[in-house]
Amino acid sequence: MRKKNVVVAQSGGPSPVINNSLRAVVETCREFPDAFGTVYAGEHGIEGILAEQLIDLTSQPEEEINLLRTTPAAGAIGTCRYKLKETQTDDFNRVIDVFKSHDIGFFFYIGGNDSMDTASKIANLAAQKGLELIATGIPKTIDNDVGDSGFKLIDHTPGYGSVARYWALNIQNLNEENKGSSPADPVIVVQAMGRKIGFIPASARLGDPERKIPMLIVTAESGISIGEVAEKVNGSLLKHGRSIVVISEGFNVGDIGEVKDSFGHTQFSSSRLTVEQIMVNYLNENGIKARGAARGNLPGTDQRHNMIYASTVDLDEAYNVGRKAVFIAMEEGSGYMSTILRKPGGIYSVDYDRVPLEKVANSERKFPENWISKDRTDVTDDFVEYAKPLIGEDWVSVPLVNGIQRFARIGGGYAEKKCAQYIPQAYRK
Repeated sequence: MRKKNVVVAQSGGPSPVINNSLRAVVETCREFPDAFGTVYAGEHGIEGILAEQLIDLTSQPEEEINLLRTTPAAGAIGTCRYKLKETQTDDFNRVIDVFKSHDIGFFFYIGGNDSMDTASKIANLAAQKGLELIATGIPKTIDNDVGDSGFKLIDHTPGYGSVARYWALNIQNLNEENKGSSPADPVIVVQAMGRKIGFIPASARLGDPERKIPMLIVTAESGISIGEVAEKVNGSLLKHGRSIVVISEGFNVGDIGEVKDSFGHTQFSSSRLTVEQIMVNYLNENGIKARGAARGNLPGTDQRHNMIYASTVDLDEAYNVGRKAVFIAMEEGSGYMSTILRKPGGIYSVDYDRVPLEKVANSERKFPENWISKDRTDVTDDFVEYAKPLIGEDWVSVPLVNGIQRFARIGGGYAEKKCAQYIPQAYRK
């Protein structure tokens, strides 16, 4: 197969380590100049490809590519929430036209389950159109919901370990706040991301594996009511004089005036009400069994863009799974996602392998029922054993210049446009 150019793009919510997968693609492609030509980034994911906004990553200074390791979120090349639906044939054909015009033979898409669906559809269409295109997925999602319930397709997704570390460390900070302020503010309710999958709120337990903190963990899957949570809080107040409630953004508190993205997912931070505020209001309006009041804490997207709390294990795995994707593209061909599989045994280690895109496209792994405690307001030791190795044991070193973080600066170097101007189908009136 002759040398072909590359497009790499990102989709969905970002993570602290997403750019290390991007860095891996660029650096690994550079190692094989006979196979890979220019590496382009689709600016803001598939939308950038539709708009023919292709950033030349090959021409970027090496220092900037290196700095992608500790550059969080998606500011480097952008991401999007634009879904290519089956009916949007114009969009699919436009992607193929752009790829043909720029001699693209390799497409790497970094994202979650919906992104894997997009990569799979593009791979299939390219084959139908006679385009020699190898499409490969690279997993990313802080929710850890890609794959199967048996953890056989992928053990965990890059991004989750860092968000789990964020919660493990910040629950310690919250405990110091609550412990010191409890005469006036005996209850703190803090809302965790994760839509309706419990991996993120569960990770708060990693900050207190011995269960010394009076903490309730209420996942969306808990199946209890807001009134039952209040009863648990009052029980904690009577016993300990204080309580911390970690509650999932997807916990059912009734109508929150939800706003959905183009994937059909509820955007909780964009909706009219928050679960945290409703819970705080409920506690205060119905009375808590202590002096003072319940207070709320809403970290928001800080969970997924804070590099200081990133896991070094997560950073390394994000790089290695991106690197593996390039080898899959060279050696196995189109239609796969690179994956992380945990090796059996008491010492944590992983293998990097591949899985067919169609097996993970639109998948949604659930939080295991047997990892939820019997009282429905905690998680089990089996979860702690699973998640603890993912958060690492040391701080990430982020370069500072004049006292502030030095992130990668990817800019300029756009490919010359060769196609007509185009309006994506979803944006047409």
